[in-house]
Amino acid sequence: MDDRMDDGMVDGVDGRADDGVIRATPKHLWVVGGLALIWNLFGCYDYLMSRLHNDAYARMVMPGRDPAVGWAYMDSMPLIASIGWGLGVWGALAATVLLLARSRHAVTLYLASLVGMALSFGYQALLGPPPPPGMDNPMIPLVIVAIGIALFVYARQMRIKGVLR
Repeated sequence: MDDRMDDGMVDGVDGRADDGVIRATPKHLWVVGGLALIWNLFGCYDYLMSRLHNDAYARMVMPGRDPAVGWAYMDSMPLIASIGWGLGVWGALAATVLLLARSRHAVTLYLASLVGMALSFGYQALLGPPPPPGMDNPMIPLVIVAIGIALFVYARQMRIKGVLR
């Protein structure tokens, strides 16, 4: 049996090609996973700083605004929207760790993260009061959701190709 590594293309479900050769992890998985890790760590940092009502952080992301207004807005969200926010950020981080570990469960967690985004952003867009100035940029949720969908699709494709076990 030949033990050499190749371009990362995998035919079998367990990370082995039909000929039994163990394949290398595709380089693009490390690039996508590394960038996703940085992106999702920032989301978790934002979540923690917001939940801890860190005024210095609030002044940094909303210069010239009263942090108390932002905290009041976030604290007024119903439990389901707050749970969605947590599921969105922490689910995406866990999914990214699993993607880097080449686990097929990354797909499920990216999907759970998308459900969390739908709960949180859905409430904000459809049911909640208008956000205060400095928190009202409609592009931010769109970018977050677009990246979440892209990561879900990428992980799903890697599972279909047999890269995720």
